Amino acid sequence: MRSWPDGPDVGTELLTPRDDIVLERPAAEPGTFVQTAGPFLEYRRDVAPADDSTSTWRETTTYRWSLPWFRWLFELPLRWLLARRAAHPGHHHHRRAGGAPTPWWAPPDRLGPSQLTVLGLLAAASMSSAFVNTLFTQTVNFAADDFGVGDTGVGVAGSIVRAGIVLVMPFAVLADRIGRRRVVMGVAIAAPLVSACGALAPSFPVLVATQAVGRPLGLALDFLVAVVAAEEMPRNSRAYAVSVLAMASGLGAGVAVMALPLADLSDGGWRFVYVVSLVWLVVAVDIARRLPETTRFERPHVVAPRLDRRRFGFLAAVALLANVFVAPASLFQNDYLTDTRGFSATTVAIFSVVTATPAGIGLILGGRVADVSGRRRIIVLGLPVATALVVLSYSVGGVTMWLGVFAAGVLGGLTYPALAVYRAELFPTGNRGRAAGLLTAAALIGGIAGLLAMGSLLDRGWSHGTVMALLASTQLAVVVVVLTWFPETAHRELEELNPLDAATAG
Repeated sequence: MRSWPDGPDVGTELLTPRDDIVLERPAAEPGTFVQTAGPFLEYRRDVAPADDSTSTWRETTTYRWSLPWFRWLFELPLRWLLARRAAHPGHHHHRRAGGAPTPWWAPPDRLGPSQLTVLGLLAAASMSSAFVNTLFTQTVNFAADDFGVGDTGVGVAGSIVRAGIVLVMPFAVLADRIGRRRVVMGVAIAAPLVSACGALAPSFPVLVATQAVGRPLGLALDFLVAVVAAEEMPRNSRAYAVSVLAMASGLGAGVAVMALPLADLSDGGWRFVYVVSLVWLVVAVDIARRLPETTRFERPHVVAPRLDRRRFGFLAAVALLANVFVAPASLFQNDYLTDTRGFSATTVAIFSVVTATPAGIGLILGGRVADVSGRRRIIVLGLPVATALVVLSYSVGGVTMWLGVFAAGVLGGLTYPALAVYRAELFPTGNRGRAAGLLTAAALIGGIAGLLAMGSLLDRGWSHGTVMALLASTQLAVVVVVLTWFPETAHRELEELNPLDAATAG
């Protein structure tokens, strides 16, 4: 509820239907407006002169909305937006495709209630996936110390865990055959259950075996979530959805990091972190209850068409090359912090949370920029700088290391949505899941190569910074591939990008 002092055009402005995050239309009752399009399950705005003697207007907005799991994050920004007039956005807003302003934290397109519910559920699934995918990375150093395993063994273990993706490739194919919903529901249940088995591992090989199944199940959940998001989000908001899912992934990974101090309780304290996996079964139950099948899968489409080899080739090259650098940068960070910088498990957790959490700002802004201004530009400008900052953080200590990781996270967040959204955009409905799975496998192959190289070179006496500088050359190759072969996909429908779907729909 707001009171507005009367003045030139104030009444006219208040009695004009909103066209920002919600599109209004006048109701039968004078001074009352209801939702024509927007995110609300129920919506009503009443405008009338105040009953007292002062020259004021009273505006009352009543609404009900649903954003599963993440309502707490957007509740205050939404209330702030509804409590002020969109005609006074200043420079804090961007313009939606139709010309109306939207705030920086909202998608460029106006989402409906169903799309908002799906996005919230997918974000929760991304948290679960990220926790499962981060679990081994965060705990392997402590488990290796407990079992007496060296750096080469850690690198081999990381490679084996990543190679487990072959066990779940059938899920990608199955999602193209029977639908996204049932497969997402299945892996959302299986991933935390299998991962939690690591808590009972009697030896390092058994621990690796459990995670060689659990972590790929989490990866399957991750790439299927991306497929659902691409198929359900409007054309100007696909990269924004990727950024929201990535931010949720960061929160899920953060839960794993915040659980890491459990490893300090005893030599086997790392096992307690694996038990925490079971909390994600709550998300799986909610997905089973509320996630619908995608509208694009339910439409007529060609089942299992031939994969476009050219598109798959350049996307697989980028996935592989990027992860030659990203995987070891992630896996060996804790090793660097504990062995080179002398951090304890608690200090590692604090470092990870402090430096990585603010990167969520980069993700949201990166998604908007990729949707509004295009994908290619932000990749070419952001990726090299982010890479250089990661190399710096592995070469120095103190405040410079903290700032380097922080800045690399923000810039990486800006770049990630633009790069990741391509995986689901450039393939038709009939093989979108299969392509996403194969691209994930390509990324894992690159990660395996990077992990083996870094583990081996560290055991030969190379410093962390020198190895990361060597692997950074692959990121420059990514930029070259993007400039040479990647099309611009912003503002284009999936059917326009994939004529096979357009022909079938027609």
